[in-house]
Amino acid sequence: MKITVQSRTGETTLECADNEAILHAGLRQGISLPYECATGTCGTCRARVVSGDVEVRWKEAPGGTRLKPDKGDILMCQTRARSDCVLKVPSEVGTMDARPAPRNGVIRNIRKLTKDVARFDIDLSVPMSFEAGQFVVIDSADVVGARAYSMVNFDTEVRRIELVAKRKPGGKFTDWLFGAQQGDPEVAVFGPLGRAVFRSDEGKNILSIAGGSGIAGIMSILECAVRADYFREHKGSVFFGVRTMQDAFYLETLARYVDSSHGNLVVTIVLSDEIAMTPFHADYPSLRLASGLVHEVAGQAMASAAEDAIAFVAGPPVMVDAAIRGLIICGMPRQDIRYDKFG
Repeated sequence: MKITVQSRTGETTLECADNEAILHAGLRQGISLPYECATGTCGTCRARVVSGDVEVRWKEAPGGTRLKPDKGDILMCQTRARSDCVLKVPSEVGTMDARPAPRNGVIRNIRKLTKDVARFDIDLSVPMSFEAGQFVVIDSADVVGARAYSMVNFDTEVRRIELVAKRKPGGKFTDWLFGAQQGDPEVAVFGPLGRAVFRSDEGKNILSIAGGSGIAGIMSILECAVRADYFREHKGSVFFGVRTMQDAFYLETLARYVDSSHGNLVVTIVLSDEIAMTPFHADYPSLRLASGLVHEVAGQAMASAAEDAIAFVAGPPVMVDAAIRGLIICGMPRQDIRYDKFG
């Protein structure tokens, strides 16, 4: 099908396969359609159908609460074209060099990190290169709806990506993932996606605020930075928020990053439901401890840490919003605050 997109920047056309989400079709053809989560929860990829027939797969998607279906409003990530269509998108639409693509994958090596967080690998049918901080959307035939997860690892042309999932009440995918798996489940993978990326040539300090499984993309950024010996010349501050010390994970790897940073990387584990009895971790003394909400603890250091820095924020939507407000109040330019909302 031929899709014509009318936007603030003019008119663009793209081709869409029969069973392909309109958003995915545009992105894989290098058209920068608006999106954040690409899974139906944020509402960023909204559009209005001017003409043509479409099928909306998930009509109850949380991101569609402000849409007006009677006027043709849709989420492009949840919509398939059933004829040639004309869409109106209320934002600028341009082109991009990086083009995400569909792949097949096999889930392997599922391992619990805490009582409600697990890490797992996906072996890809086709190698993938991605920027540190990006994510993929995965779709299983056993669970309705796609899910977005950030890569923990970093490399070029990888055949295996590492992801982290947090189990939430009623979360069908994580219930399926945490349950007893027979064999190696197959999934569809689309990506890489996301604009909250780290590029060493920008030459700025790093400030990261992460809650729970939001640390995944930050781990990829730190891995990239350490490999490039970025902290020889630049500073980094990471605030990793969890409920209790038992909910923290990747501590050994985080400590290794600190030890490799020439003294320029500070990682603070922030406990929201527990008092930090000492200022440093007993087993990993290069990691600092603090108590409180992660965005508030980070806020106490933002004024100095945000200077000449790029901020990366990841985690629950409420935490992300609060952290962004704090960064703006501290005077950080909006273009230097990077995040991808999955909710």
